[in-house]
Amino acid sequence: MPSPPLWKASVALSKSLASDTAAALELDGSAQAVLIAEEPFTDNAVVEALYTEEPDAAYLSRITGMTITVAPLPDQDWIRLSQEGLPPVRAGRFFVYGAHDAGTVPHGVIPMRIEAGLAFGTGHHETTALCLAVLSELANKRAFRNVLDLGCGTGLLAIGAAKLWKRGVLASDIDPVAVEVTRDNARANGVGPLVRAVTADGLTNPILANGAPYDLLIANILAGPLTQLAPSIIKALAPGAMLVLSGLLRNQEALVTSFYRDLRFITRRRAGPWSALVLEKPRG
Repeated sequence: MPSPPLWKASVALSKSLASDTAAALELDGSAQAVLIAEEPFTDNAVVEALYTEEPDAAYLSRITGMTITVAPLPDQDWIRLSQEGLPPVRAGRFFVYGAHDAGTVPHGVIPMRIEAGLAFGTGHHETTALCLAVLSELANKRAFRNVLDLGCGTGLLAIGAAKLWKRGVLASDIDPVAVEVTRDNARANGVGPLVRAVTADGLTNPILANGAPYDLLIANILAGPLTQLAPSIIKALAPGAMLVLSGLLRNQEALVTSFYRDLRFITRRRAGPWSALVLEKPRG
C-alpha cells in the first residue's frame, strides 16, 4: 500500500546551524516530521521536513533564514523502504527488532517486534530510544496503573509500557493509519488486550478525557505541539504523576519546560541533538 503523497523541504548547511533551522521548521507546526542528518567527519548537515501538502518554499526560507528547497517524494511506501534492513535497537531493557533481522533476540531483554510501515516509531530515532530508556528507569522505581501514550505513532512506547507494568495503556494519534498500525503491533507483541488505540487530536477526545487523570503520560511529539498542549497535558495528570516529553531538540528544552513550570523537573536524557525530559506533578 503506498503512503499518502508527501513533500520534502530540505536545506544543506553547517552542523552549527542545523538545530536552529530544524527548530524553526518544527515551531511552524505544519511539518509531519523534521530530521537532521549529519556527516560524521565533516561540518556538513542536511535538515529535512516532511509535509502532507506542498509547503511554501519562500515562507520556509523566510522563517529559517536559509534557502529551502521543496520537492515531492515518490508515491511509494517510503517509510518502509527507508527502514528495511535497519539493525535492532537496544534501549534500556528493550530490544526492538523487525522481521528482516537475521539475528536472535538476546536473553534478559524485553523484546518488541515493530515492523516498518506507514507510521513513525521503530526505535531507531533518538527520541524513541530515549523514551524507552526513560521507561526502563521509571520501572525500576515504581509501577504505573493508568498510562497514556500521546502521539503513539507505531505504538512502540505504549507497547513497552504495557510489557513493563502489565496494565492497560491508552494510545492516541491524530493519524488514523498510525492508530491501526499501533493495534496491529500490539497484537503482534502479545499485548493487544492491554493497548487501546484511538484517533484523537490532543486531549479533548472524550475517551482521553474520561481516562484522566493519568499517573504516567508520554508525549513524544514535536516541540510546537508540546507547548500548545501544555495546559491540557498538565490538567490530565494525577498528583504525583510522571510526564515524559520528547521529540524536542536540546536548544528547545528551556522553551518547552517554561510551559510546564508548575511541574517539578526530574531529569533529562540526550542523544545527539535530541532530548527527553522527565517531569513530576506535585502532590500538594
